[in-house]
Amino acid sequence: MSLDNGVTLTKGRVPALLLAVTVVSCAAQTVVLDGTTAQAAVDLAGGSLIRFQFKEQRLNPLTWTSGEPAPAYPAGHFLCLDRWGPPSEAESRNGMPFHGEASHVVWKLLRGPAHTQGEILAELAAALPIAGFEVTRRMRLSDNAALLRVSESVTNTGKLGRVYNMVQHPSIAPPFLDETTVVDANAGKGFMQSSPLPNPEERAVWWPQALKDGQPVDLRRLTNDAAPEVVSFTIDGEYAWVTASTAAKGLLIGYIWKTSDYPWLDIWRNVANGTPAARGLEFGTTGLHQPVAILVSKGKIFGRAIYAYIDAGQTVTRAYAAFLFKIPEDYRGVERITYDSGHLILHERGSGPDRDLRMEAGGLFNESAPRN
Repeated sequence: MSLDNGVTLTKGRVPALLLAVTVVSCAAQTVVLDGTTAQAAVDLAGGSLIRFQFKEQRLNPLTWTSGEPAPAYPAGHFLCLDRWGPPSEAESRNGMPFHGEASHVVWKLLRGPAHTQGEILAELAAALPIAGFEVTRRMRLSDNAALLRVSESVTNTGKLGRVYNMVQHPSIAPPFLDETTVVDANAGKGFMQSSPLPNPEERAVWWPQALKDGQPVDLRRLTNDAAPEVVSFTIDGEYAWVTASTAAKGLLIGYIWKTSDYPWLDIWRNVANGTPAARGLEFGTTGLHQPVAILVSKGKIFGRAIYAYIDAGQTVTRAYAAFLFKIPEDYRGVERITYDSGHLILHERGSGPDRDLRMEAGGLFNESAPRN
């Protein structure tokens, strides 16, 4: 089977690592959205957002690259589609990689980058031949602010409807990430992925707390112990958000999205040589890191769906926004975020309005489309 990007898949087992290496060797083009204030860059080999930074500061939080031989994780912020986590053994033999194909195929640049109405616009697309999906991405970087709006449309090109998942996987790493980095979110009830099936939610926790051997762990921070490695949380309210701030580096990165698009927040933590190596600020349509058969059997956790459904020929669009703020060296983290009438405001923990971080954001999510 030959893809438009020049990659050939043969019948039988195609390991995830082999698929990833083959794709990367075929394309090394980077698409750069270059604004007056900030810069964003996408690697077409996998479609990952590999850079988002202030132009004058040049500190990129999305610097993580996997040191593991398999599965081969992409760098920075990548898209998990059509799944979050492992394929079944049969799917793996047919070539389906960990976290789905979206980060293992070559994306195409359809339009831009081009300046238009105070933004730098780029449009990209990718075909996922095993899943039978096509995905298009519209990226809009504000010219005068560190604000990146992203909408992604998934089309089922197959003749049958099917279960799937879609998870955003931003990963922060050193030099931005260190022992002082603080992660905040408006998450609620959660569970550890390490808890036993079929009911991992029986050991419920509430953000930002998790449990290790029955003892509380504060997920806002990471030092020399990454256990529990992955904890998933539900989110209530119209908007969901997550931020990571490193006051000593003077920088905060954050994401905001509609809860109706992505109702789960999945926090992943990694340590190497006794120091923080990576943190995943993941958000998506599922909170259970298992193959599809287990998701369908389980159905829901805390009354929330853990998979989505897309009909034959249907197109589903979801969106999010990423942002950067410069912060003082004594910044304590984010207590809450408000978004109203085009104003994005971050309220600092234990502080008054004089310490608010503000951004004119306009319409963050003004491109509506069917959701499922």
